[in-house]
Amino acid sequence: MQDFETKTVPGNTILANGTAQQNSVHLNGHNPAHTVTSPTPQRQFEARPPTPVPIPEAQVPREQWGGKYEFLLSCIGYCVGLGNVWRFPYLCYRNGGGVFLIPYFIMLFFTGVPLFLMELSLGQYGAAGPITVWKCCPLLKGIGIGMLCVSTLVCLYYNVIIAWTFYYLGSSFQSPLPWSCDAAANAALCGNSTGNSSSRLSPTEVFWNERVLGVVNSEGLHDPGPVRWPLALSLLAAWIIIFFCMLKGIRSSGKVVYVTATFPYFVLLVLVIKGATLEGSLQGVAFYLTPDWNRLASAQVWNDAASQIFYSLGIGVGGLLSMASYNKFDNNVIRDTLIITIGNCSTSFFAGFAIFSILGHMAWRKGVPVGKVADTGPGLAFVAYPEALALLPGSVFWSIIFFLMLFMLGIDTLFGNMEGITTAVLDEFPQLRGNMKQKTMFLGALCFSFYLMGLLLITDGGIYWFTLIDSFSTSFGLIIIALFMCIGISFFYGVNQFCQDIIDMICHCPPWCSKLLIYFKACWVFFTPFLLLFILTYIFIEMYNTSLHYGSYVYPRWGKALGVCMGATCCLQILIWAIVAISKESGTLKERFHKAIRPLNSWRANNLNSTGRAEEQVEPERVEAPFTVTLTDMDFTAMTWEAGSEA
Repeated sequence: MQDFETKTVPGNTILANGTAQQNSVHLNGHNPAHTVTSPTPQRQFEARPPTPVPIPEAQVPREQWGGKYEFLLSCIGYCVGLGNVWRFPYLCYRNGGGVFLIPYFIMLFFTGVPLFLMELSLGQYGAAGPITVWKCCPLLKGIGIGMLCVSTLVCLYYNVIIAWTFYYLGSSFQSPLPWSCDAAANAALCGNSTGNSSSRLSPTEVFWNERVLGVVNSEGLHDPGPVRWPLALSLLAAWIIIFFCMLKGIRSSGKVVYVTATFPYFVLLVLVIKGATLEGSLQGVAFYLTPDWNRLASAQVWNDAASQIFYSLGIGVGGLLSMASYNKFDNNVIRDTLIITIGNCSTSFFAGFAIFSILGHMAWRKGVPVGKVADTGPGLAFVAYPEALALLPGSVFWSIIFFLMLFMLGIDTLFGNMEGITTAVLDEFPQLRGNMKQKTMFLGALCFSFYLMGLLLITDGGIYWFTLIDSFSTSFGLIIIALFMCIGISFFYGVNQFCQDIIDMICHCPPWCSKLLIYFKACWVFFTPFLLLFILTYIFIEMYNTSLHYGSYVYPRWGKALGVCMGATCCLQILIWAIVAISKESGTLKERFHKAIRPLNSWRANNLNSTGRAEEQVEPERVEAPFTVTLTDMDFTAMTWEAGSEA
């Protein structure tokens, strides 16, 4: 037996010359049969095609939106959420009224719009979810995992808001409203109007704290108490609706958004018209827009503006990336970005008129300043505004349509967050797409798991846990994820290559698109990372110097530490999976790093509907592990090789 030549090269099949004494083929320790004509696994080596196409990925076709309006409405519904109604108006009047719009729009155009376009372009070009899409830079796969962690925390508490909305919606069918002074149970609260109004609880506060939350029965974070079963049933109903709306993927949720994304605009328009006719409405609008120019020097104003942009646009959570992955390859992603972001922020500004015109009427009726009736977060949506609605003629009707609007706003946002999770899992396990039974079981198990975990948030002390998750799930962890996404695409993948990918998608790129890309390139490389670092620094300083509280309750140090751990868990995924990616490569540390940031060839193989990249798609797949192929003279005489196999 003679020796024969053998070479081992990672990711390439090397033919080795030998003698006729050995007629076996050794592949990773496997010894197939010698007969070349038998229908054994040897056939795949006998006449191997010139390009190993990733067939398993193409077995189950990926869904696409039924039309561009479904995608636009889904993104608008995802971005226009509860934060537009309760958070933006509050931040606007707290931070100098109309002056707040200056840092708000600066943050929008230098962080919000560029990052929004980056996520949409990344998802559309890669046609993959938050995890799989990082084949463009395997080193940063942890960004996708981190997005999933953030999205999980958001889904956990966001549906609790929808459960509260359900509870209020059901209570709105009672006449008189159970939180109004006309209700018999509230006669004692509303009867004595000569007392100290500042220390007396209003009927809406009593209804919210005692009937809905039950927070009066809890001492704090350590004392959650029993589950409130009316809320548990509302939460179950909310998750059942989510399950059925998402059961058939974007084919079902894409149709639902025609109603859920447009109905809130109708309600807001009706509320603005109604509010404009009320006594004292101008006082509320003036309070909303009166500028305080000194506030521009405050770092908190700029931080609030940036946080609202992230909160309302849904950047860094994975929902945008997942929804864009179902687009057609040649969709004009720049046009969609401008429509969605400008439409979302205009909605926030418009909603402020609907909110503060009615709050101005409420302040006029009670004889107090508008600042005394305005609140933030759940307090504005579930205390101040229901109280204002109770003062209107036909209060039952207005209450029903308001909470129906809140339900529509919340359900759309939850669609996007859940889509980010399900798309990531289905991309990692594509066999679930073709098996409706397995997909149904997976989605059912996912929704039921979220329901069980959400029960903690609807106990007597659940509002304390709700505030904790709300404060830290989208805090520094989300900013770090967005920062690394921006740096990774700009410097590892290459900002010039990324811009070229966008041009390839748009095909016939209008001149205005090309000019805008120059602006976006400057943002991705310089402005956006700089502003994100500024926001991150402020968040850490504020987190160290200020305590977390809900009402008069101050959170203990262990509670705040738990919240920090939530945020850290999300962003630490970037480091963990970067180490995993580097450890899988060979060579020195520098060589491993360069290999880990190199895109896999399958990154471009997803775009099968792009006819312009046919030549690029026939490149062989880069195999991520070394293997050895040993061939003898017998193999060359017994098998017919294609002329192109040497490529």
